[in-house]
Amino acid sequence: MQRKRLTQIMPFLIPIRIWQRTLFYKIKMFFDQNTYAKTVGEILPYEISSTKSLLINENSGYDLLYQENKVHNLKIVSKTMNMIYIYPEETFSFFYLAKNSHRYGKYKKGLVLIDNKIVPKVGGGICGLSNLLYLTFLKSPLTIIERHGHKVKSLPNASPSDLDGVDATISDGWLDLKVRNDTNNIYQVVIEFDEQYMYCRIFSNQDSDNYTVIKNNNHKYFKKNNKIYESVEVIKEIKNKKTNEIIDSQKLYDEVVMITYKLPKDIFIKEDK
Repeated sequence: MQRKRLTQIMPFLIPIRIWQRTLFYKIKMFFDQNTYAKTVGEILPYEISSTKSLLINENSGYDLLYQENKVHNLKIVSKTMNMIYIYPEETFSFFYLAKNSHRYGKYKKGLVLIDNKIVPKVGGGICGLSNLLYLTFLKSPLTIIERHGHKVKSLPNASPSDLDGVDATISDGWLDLKVRNDTNNIYQVVIEFDEQYMYCRIFSNQDSDNYTVIKNNNHKYFKKNNKIYESVEVIKEIKNKKTNEIIDSQKLYDEVVMITYKLPKDIFIKEDK
């Protein structure tokens, strides 16, 4: 039987624990010798990578009010990092920038995963931006130095074209998404919205002859200890812009998550042996 955390036994301690870990994380960042990106500027001339995601997940199975609140929250947090330059040797930190969200409005209640349960919480849904940023970073020359995938997948994909295994969960003072610019070029994060989608693009002061494609391979479901899991390979391909020839291809990692929503009946699930 899994041992309960102290905050599960005494929930009134949660605000104190959040304050403590946030403080410790800020102290750690102060001494980690990273120079964190914070400069905003005009859009750089060359687009390096881009992604988009649906704003409303109509497959969630929950009240769409929480989806609308999520969009509100995404637009607030995006303002903390939109147009940010990442200079050579600088580090982009989602947490470092998102902590300034109070300047742009107040979060509403969106859906979050706590103790493997979907619950409404103020600020819920902003990992939709960290997910999108992570995929966009994967398609750029930036070096990912911190990323945490969700251990549990509690909602189906918003679109059949969505990739799996390319999410990035964040938690103030605990889990962050960080990338470092190890090149000699300047990069910039640009985030935009329309009625249906959130867009994330990376621009640079220098063009590139190549582009990057992220794809899935060997996608499957299996059951272990009466729980269902999803397994997928995340593949990176670098292609020539003019010829579309594959210059390099590599498997980045295998991602395995527990599934807590009801899968369609036509999905094959490999049973325990």
